[in-house]
Amino acid sequence: MINYALMILFLFIAGCTDSKGQGSQKQSPGPSAASELPKVGQKVTFVELGSLNCMPCRQMQPIMQAVEKKYGVQLKVVFYDIWNPKQSQYAAKYGIRVIPTQVFLDSTGKEFFRHEGFLSEEQIDVLLKQQGLASLSGKQR
Repeated sequence: MINYALMILFLFIAGCTDSKGQGSQKQSPGPSAASELPKVGQKVTFVELGSLNCMPCRQMQPIMQAVEKKYGVQLKVVFYDIWNPKQSQYAAKYGIRVIPTQVFLDSTGKEFFRHEGFLSEEQIDVLLKQQGLASLSGKQR
């Protein structure tokens, strides 16, 4: 059963590579891959699991950067490139089926929301406001 699930995951992942089967390693990975442990003032951790070689995952990069800037210390954004051998274990840790997958953790590290596929900044704003986060700019959408 596990081998079948891994085969499905790898078939999906293979479909997200560019036409040459390779991706550019020159792009910025966005928010750093770091511990999800909450820090003082942090209310939510946003974990993005994807790859820089996947187009929908690439489209999430500026959104992750924007919400990280918008919510400051209230939000920690973590990106794991699961095609990177040093970060591939996070696919199993979070039990992902497709990329990109977004996992949102509360201040205790408990998952409260998960989404598969592209997630817009507006949708993330609604979710974060439901968790009590406020934009640092004070502008409401």
